[in-house]
Amino acid sequence: MSLIAENITRTVAGEIYLSEAGFSLERGQFYTLLGPTLSGKTSLLRVLAGLDPVNSGTLSLDGKDLLKTPVWKRSVSMVYQQFINYPHLNVYENIAFPLRRMKKSSAEINSTVQATAKTLGISDLLGRMCGELSGGQQQRTALARSLVKGSDLLLMDEPLVNLDYKLREQLRDEFVNLFSDKGDSIVVYATTEPTEVLMLGGHVMVMSEGRLLQMGPSHEVFSRPASEEVARIFNDPPMNFLDGTVENGVIAMAGGIRKPKERHLAALPVGNYRFGIRASDITITPKGIQAIIELAEISGSVTFLHVNINGAKIVIQQDGVHPHGLNETIMADFDISALYAFRLDGRLAAAPSDHS
Repeated sequence: MSLIAENITRTVAGEIYLSEAGFSLERGQFYTLLGPTLSGKTSLLRVLAGLDPVNSGTLSLDGKDLLKTPVWKRSVSMVYQQFINYPHLNVYENIAFPLRRMKKSSAEINSTVQATAKTLGISDLLGRMCGELSGGQQQRTALARSLVKGSDLLLMDEPLVNLDYKLREQLRDEFVNLFSDKGDSIVVYATTEPTEVLMLGGHVMVMSEGRLLQMGPSHEVFSRPASEEVARIFNDPPMNFLDGTVENGVIAMAGGIRKPKERHLAALPVGNYRFGIRASDITITPKGIQAIIELAEISGSVTFLHVNINGAKIVIQQDGVHPHGLNETIMADFDISALYAFRLDGRLAAAPSDHS
């Protein structure tokens, strides 16, 4: 059985929060909602939770009309960006709280709390008050309280966004193991970060301006985005796009970049296109075309170069830390096997067959 949404629309004061969203979520599966800020991720989660009404559409779980089910009768748990715990209760009682409301026996409560705390690595914190915990420990406590409910829907709205980088990486790894066995629950996890989607796996729902653009297994959507908009959202940094044409067996792109029309691009008809390539698929090599560095950013163990190629602006990703000077000249080359082609209406025309 599954959760089915059809033509869900929500507007507030004439502003569109969700626009005719339709999808099916299967029990025991993990889904990420990917999109920039104000894309509709939180609005969709709140509708699923029953916190916000809709203007039109249908929403059902296992055939039951959720839109006619009040929030307090829905089997749903939600974890927010800002962790929410009961400050007057210790960690044990925070986790046990929903179980006590469900009138579980003391033995069952203790067994469930202990097992969940062990999974999340907070067994040694059960006696502490929440005010004594770090941010990461508080978020684990909030997550544990949601998990013990065994809800049909577990909704998470960017739960790691307010944590430091190292702790985010640690919890992401734990989430992969934690949600590998989800039982009958449907897990929906909202994020703005494409790398987080790929790390967590499962299925992705790409959103923009209240619209659901594409849905499918995460790595498949990443490898074959249905549109230029999806490709832009599902890449960090965003995919580079260049106007170009296909003519006489050659792909000619802005900036004077020319490549042979071969491999997956061989069947493209003559015409105008938008060509896309990821920053990681552009290399610095003496065989390339001249590029002028306008900005060099070092982020952790990766260097991002914002360059100008005869008026065309692109970003190049280099693994490692590489010092570069402003207005420095380098030679850049595009991997033809990694090039995407989009029609002028934004729809995908050709994608690498074996590139991800």
